[in-house]
Amino acid sequence: MIYPSIDKLLNKVGSKYLLVNIVSKRVDEMENTGHYQMNEKDYVSKKNIGKALEEIAKDMIKLKNN
Repeated sequence: MIYPSIDKLLNKVGSKYLLVNIVSKRVDEMENTGHYQMNEKDYVSKKNIGKALEEIAKDMIKLKNN
């Protein structure tokens, strides 16, 4: 089973397109700055893509509505 589930993520974001864009930007930020919002040991995923998805699932990334 994939963690976090796509259903849970889509309830927070709204569309797959927006989810991909947010995760892409967050992964770039992680790789460029080395800044993570949780301790490394608290992440289930080993890769930055999974870590970004976990941050979205735990409401650590807020979406700004225009």
